[in-house]
Amino acid sequence: MAARVSGEEMMRLSLINDSTIYFRLAGKVSIITGGASGIGASAAQLFHENGAKVVLADIQDNLGQALAQKLGEDVRYIHCDVSNEDEVSNLVDATVKKYGKLDIMYNNAGILGRPLGSILDTPKSELDRLIGVNLVGCFLGAKHAARVMVTQGQGCILFTASACTAIGGLATPAYAVTKHGIVGLAKNLAAELGQYGIRVNCVSPYGVATPMYEGFSADTAPMIEESLEQMGNLKGKIPKVEDMARAALYLASDEANYVSGMNLVVDGGFSVVNPTMMKALYPAKL
Repeated sequence: MAARVSGEEMMRLSLINDSTIYFRLAGKVSIITGGASGIGASAAQLFHENGAKVVLADIQDNLGQALAQKLGEDVRYIHCDVSNEDEVSNLVDATVKKYGKLDIMYNNAGILGRPLGSILDTPKSELDRLIGVNLVGCFLGAKHAARVMVTQGQGCILFTASACTAIGGLATPAYAVTKHGIVGLAKNLAAELGQYGIRVNCVSPYGVATPMYEGFSADTAPMIEESLEQMGNLKGKIPKVEDMARAALYLASDEANYVSGMNLVVDGGFSVVNPTMMKALYPAKL
């Protein structure tokens, strides 16, 4: 005969179960570059809510310090220019000195460059600038995280890439170069670092309204989101920074324990759908 469980005991077991699900990063130490705003800030809040100790790294000192203070315990801000190897190395060393380990390195910092532009009118200086932050920053973050994680025998390295890695025409040539480079780097590192128990993955957003957009403000954000929804494939849904942060949370958590070398494209199916035929067949609906 099964033992009878009291209502109080059922509630206690339910709370334990909910707590286990909610604190998906309990006890983990994470670094998030570009963590002061946009996707990085959303990921910082979500990681912290799920039990992680979070180190925010950015060059936006006022925003970064304000966010760290807002989130409170087990969150700190460190100034870091990801294109500077000494600063990236110091960031990793300071985190390990403070918390004793590094479980998650989320290389999220990046810049957008011009919203539009042809390769014909792209100056080399713009290509150099985007590569220096977007690609070199990710390379250096992964390099110094791996330096620690190889010794630990475990770890998770994440990158923010872009849906432009899955379909052409979504970005300027210079920006596309950097994001394709990040995906290539992630695949290479997944192969190299798997022997040490280190997982390496990418989150590739479609488009989200963040301060990276030219002319972004609290007033213009709704208009940007409306445009993204209209251009997107998945109607009735607006891509948000929280959607990208949730994808990063999954890849950082033990739920993705055997996921490595993946480019998780979060674009509502945009990159795998050509709506031309459907619009011709069903013009009234589409």
